[in-house]
Amino acid sequence: MANLNKKIIAVFGATGLQGGGVVRALRANGQFKVRAVTRNPDKHRDLADEVVAGDLDRPETLKAALAGAHGVFLVTNFWQPGTDEGKQALAAVRAAKEAGIQHFIWSTLPNVEAITGGEFDVPHFTGKAKIERIVREGGFANRTFVVAPFYYQNLIGMMAPQKQADGTVGWMLPLDPAVRAIHMGDISELGHIVAGAFAHPDQVGNGAHLPLVGDFLSFNEIVVTLNRQGHKFSFKQVPAELFASAFPGAAEIANMLAYFQAHTYLGSDSREQIALANTAMGRQPTRFSSWAKANFPVLEAA
Repeated sequence: MANLNKKIIAVFGATGLQGGGVVRALRANGQFKVRAVTRNPDKHRDLADEVVAGDLDRPETLKAALAGAHGVFLVTNFWQPGTDEGKQALAAVRAAKEAGIQHFIWSTLPNVEAITGGEFDVPHFTGKAKIERIVREGGFANRTFVVAPFYYQNLIGMMAPQKQADGTVGWMLPLDPAVRAIHMGDISELGHIVAGAFAHPDQVGNGAHLPLVGDFLSFNEIVVTLNRQGHKFSFKQVPAELFASAFPGAAEIANMLAYFQAHTYLGSDSREQIALANTAMGRQPTRFSSWAKANFPVLEAA
């Protein structure tokens, strides 16, 4: 019966990499009752303690989804066609306010426009950063901003090594591989920071920014790490304008990499924020080499 007294945390995006990690971490933490909010609850019955219907594009569904909850974790998906993140976040913040939510956690990214004085245009970063104001103005007793890093998972996903013209397998990117620029992490671990934040609002519930950073590397260091583990990956730097026309969405990635090279992923010295995030997490995040050993299959030579 103890579960009756547990505060409820409503998690958006519970079927995705970020939200799924949040659900798992909250369940493992055991302090809260976890409510997964999804458009198709029937498909995901076993996802959390409660699985409810809710759609950020249909604000009328959110009232029931958040009723009686103590906290909300919100992440939106920029890459989903037709998504208006600002509109979705506004709907969620309004519904949370009406539901009496005490602690609102938004998964954000650095404000590239502000950091670079408008020099670099990376909408999928800046758009999330601009939503922080909506959350701050929501008037919640506690609010926390968690910052997702460059996912290690990208390197076996959308940025997996490709066969190159010279016969090698590797990366061809508009990035100086010698510049240490990429704050990286295993995105499934962001949940531990979120769980720690909900458990310690006194420490991080005053608008703190908590980045998940398992490693901070140059692309050369990424390649060297992988090749030490038995791979034979190559890296070739290419001009941004050549890369930008290579595939749909490539221009956005070229801009993002140019921003990393000039300012790093997090855009500023974030050591204190990273330390606070690791304290909230209660552990050190997984380093790239450990993650790669477990997740990057070494292809046996034929």
